[in-house]
Amino acid sequence: MAHSALLVMDVQRGVLDRFATDTDYLPRLRGAIDAAHASGIPVLYVVIGFRDGHPEVSTRNKTFSALAGSGAFAESDPGAQIHPDVAPEPGDLVITKKRVSAFAGSDLEVVLRARGVDSLVLTGIATSGVVLSTLRQAADLDFELTVLADGCLDADPEVHRVLTEKVFPRQAAVVSVDEWVLAVKN
Repeated sequence: MAHSALLVMDVQRGVLDRFATDTDYLPRLRGAIDAAHASGIPVLYVVIGFRDGHPEVSTRNKTFSALAGSGAFAESDPGAQIHPDVAPEPGDLVITKKRVSAFAGSDLEVVLRARGVDSLVLTGIATSGVVLSTLRQAADLDFELTVLADGCLDADPEVHRVLTEKVFPRQAAVVSVDEWVLAVKN
């Protein structure tokens, strides 16, 4: 029997501000979080975060070098906060990462192994960013994987579709939030 954890990744104010979200995204994600709590499945929030001044960001890093000097996602940035509609509850853990994958520059793997977790349920923003990178690394680390397709969001709907319908199924079960919620309730 797999010991699962729900990962809620990069659902931070500053990330949501950059994406045209459908108005049902956060309530749908909240439903997955509530179902996990009700079923005793640990919920781990993964956030991108840097020290003030971004000393962790190299000028060679195309993804993050534009942040240097901006204050974005630094300790003092309000945009680094998890969106209040899906905020952690007591007992939930927040893992801070330094790159795209939830595992990069974080203690996520140590926390998961210490809890005996061998199965991950992935949600987050963006499908083509944190979800894709985390899925690939988690598969290489031999985690059983599920992706909640409508618990993920991407700026490009076609990229989201291709990933959730064609790429992710090679390494993960891909289901809707409703399907997963129904499965964990039974």
